[in-house]
Amino acid sequence: MFLIAGLAAWCLPVTGRAEGNLDAGGLTFRDFATFDNGASFAKVDSTFGGNSANPAPSRVVSIDNDGGFARIRFESIRTVVALPLGWQATEDWERGVGFSADQSYRAIVWRVDFAFEGVRDAEHYAATKAGAIMARRHGVHAEARKLSDGTFLIAYENVPPGHGDTGPRSVFDLVMSKPGDSKAGALLTLGVPATNAVRGLKLLALLKSKLEIDW
Repeated sequence: MFLIAGLAAWCLPVTGRAEGNLDAGGLTFRDFATFDNGASFAKVDSTFGGNSANPAPSRVVSIDNDGGFARIRFESIRTVVALPLGWQATEDWERGVGFSADQSYRAIVWRVDFAFEGVRDAEHYAATKAGAIMARRHGVHAEARKLSDGTFLIAYENVPPGHGDTGPRSVFDLVMSKPGDSKAGALLTLGVPATNAVRGLKLLALLKSKLEIDW
């Protein structure tokens, strides 16, 4: 992840007033699932990530075969996420990671200490990070906006491919504040192939709808 501290000069305004919310557009987890009764979550692909030499499989809380998802507990960050069946999930001391079988769809959940990052709150973080990424990554376009529920969405276009990717990426950050504490929050990041950007944004809506954080 990019550190925000010291990059306030690159801060962009969060566009417009709060507007709308994420919408799955009629899609469900079943549209992203491989129906294996949750077997994939017993696996750990140690080649994914790079920040931990010994990633650990995350705990499966429940399997919803009809809904096409599993509820996964990331103990290190005290967060439960719903991921499509057929995915895998691992975690280390600072983040939880979920990814599709071909690793082209990748979701990461983090905790954020806004004061540590050198920003005032979630809005300042979103605006600053969007500007910092564009300054550091030539050709990437980023836009941040506030959603009607008070969370912030950052969308990045033309992100260069990472290891194993076959083309440019679209990445979405969802920045959330801890209720009653503007200095703490959480970050849900979803990266998908650029050709699947619209579909990825709908998946982000599904992930957000079932996210449970033990603040």
